[in-house]
Amino acid sequence: MSSTHQITTLQALESLYGTPAAPSIRKEVDYIHPHYRAFIEAAPFVALATSGADGLDVSPRGDPAGFVHMQDAHTLLLPDRRGNNRIDSLRNIVADPRVALLFLIPGIGETLRVNGRAEILADPALLARFAFEGKEPRTVLRIHVEKVFFQCSRAILRSRLWDPAAQLARSALPSTGTILKDLSGGEVGGEQYDAELPARTRATLY
Repeated sequence: MSSTHQITTLQALESLYGTPAAPSIRKEVDYIHPHYRAFIEAAPFVALATSGADGLDVSPRGDPAGFVHMQDAHTLLLPDRRGNNRIDSLRNIVADPRVALLFLIPGIGETLRVNGRAEILADPALLARFAFEGKEPRTVLRIHVEKVFFQCSRAILRSRLWDPAAQLARSALPSTGTILKDLSGGEVGGEQYDAELPARTRATLY
């Protein structure tokens, strides 16, 4: 591909795409509007994007709908549940507090985007507030909201994300055990790993 077709300036980019429509601009606010709060409270899943010294990270977060709490119109609270202890997102936030969130709601085409700055809290009273099935999160992110707007449904519709007919059987892709076995040269993973994974996941969900 010729480098002459590479877009390298904002002027060239904007001339290619044109001016954004008025709704694309008017939907953006710097606080959590009641309509946007409804989306947050209905969402059981959010992708958390962060940036740090080692690069970028996007991490999935999920719980029963409403697990991201609105402290006030400018502040969200996001519990950090049990995971693999890589803590890539948290490492990034220590270095750079900027975060972006993408909320998804099963069956809904629109998504909600939130940009802001996060801090990591380990206050015992706050952790107790977010206990689920008797298990507290290790930390809670307090996110100071700077920008909120909804994304239209085109991407969800094009991807057929919520269409049951588009779902793949898990067996259509390499299993977790197979991936780990091949990437580790046989040190971890394998058939036994796959056999034990469902029970281990249920036992360590929280």
